[in-house]
Amino acid sequence: MKKLLIMCGTGIATSTIVTGKIKTWLEENGLENKVKLYQSKISEELGRIDDYDIIVTTTLVPDNIKDKVIDGVPLLTGIGKEEMYEEIKSQIIA
Repeated sequence: MKKLLIMCGTGIATSTIVTGKIKTWLEENGLENKVKLYQSKISEELGRIDDYDIIVTTTLVPDNIKDKVIDGVPLLTGIGKEEMYEEIKSQIIA
């Protein structure tokens, strides 16, 4: 089972919205049994990034972890969300 972290600046507002949307998407696509969701704020997770298989964020991240995260802002704006979901799906299946 893959571990998917969703994080924002405070671990409360935008990460909650994104977590709900990803959870619904996972259920709609039959992937909910392949992923365990975690939600947090970036300041608590920077030292544990490697503990997760997939990371979605709605906040800026340090350059040294940019290649490890998926931008979750499309779930807030609606622009590019299908591409973002495809990226998540490819990492779940990998």
